[in-house]
Amino acid sequence: MARCRSYLQGLAVCVTVLLLVSGLVMIGVGFSSIDGNVPVAELFDQLSSSDGLVVLQVFGPITVVLSVMGICAASLDLKPLLLVFSALIFMEFVALMVVASPLVQVQAQMDGAVDEVFLNVTPLHRAERYVQSELNKLQASGSCCGLRGFEDWETQLPVSCSCTPPPPTASNLQPRNSSSEGPCVTVGGNLNPPTPQVSDIIWVHSKPCGPILKSYLSFPIKLRIGIISAVATITMAAIALCLALGLEEYWKTPPVETTVDDYNRVKYQPKPSLT
Repeated sequence: MARCRSYLQGLAVCVTVLLLVSGLVMIGVGFSSIDGNVPVAELFDQLSSSDGLVVLQVFGPITVVLSVMGICAASLDLKPLLLVFSALIFMEFVALMVVASPLVQVQAQMDGAVDEVFLNVTPLHRAERYVQSELNKLQASGSCCGLRGFEDWETQLPVSCSCTPPPPTASNLQPRNSSSEGPCVTVGGNLNPPTPQVSDIIWVHSKPCGPILKSYLSFPIKLRIGIISAVATITMAAIALCLALGLEEYWKTPPVETTVDDYNRVKYQPKPSLT
């Protein structure tokens, strides 16, 4: 029993230390500027870029303070402090779940909101200059064209949409206006600014940039949801272990001694306390 108790105490200390690390991670992510790296971020002003940041900024320091209390209580085996820590960390757990629950709804609504933004800024050749500039950078680095396809630029395809054509075959000598298999498709027309092309045919990237932008936008929210889920799991483990240590006297089996009377009947009774 003593060995089992020592294992339980060591496990409680490890879990509370892990909770401390999780609180520090919450603080670091909460005060970092992940959203500043999103391409064409100006397009998405109506999408809250601070979703989950306040949760991490507030609950991060609280988690750190409570985890320090839990480490002291578990390492020193202070049962009243263990019970106080369990109660406080449980209240933080409930509050965290209530406050962070809207993040799941934000994640579910993200795709629909982004699609609406895409619709509002097309055709892209009429969009603001800074939007075109940022999108050109994304098209050049991501080998994509347009938000939903190269048709978003209508006939004013920028140079960043240009794609290196595959070796000529009989199947790609004629221009076509719809996407096909492969990284490039052919369209008829001229680039703006003009670029000389053979037979007035332009090769452009077949992949749209919309999915890339969606992944950029959803990553911060997914990261925050993942951190909060991990903290919640560690918190539940810390509550269970600290409660087990704090209520040890209620679940620990008291030592017993056996006696045999004159009629060979075995009697079990608690051993007298040394105190």
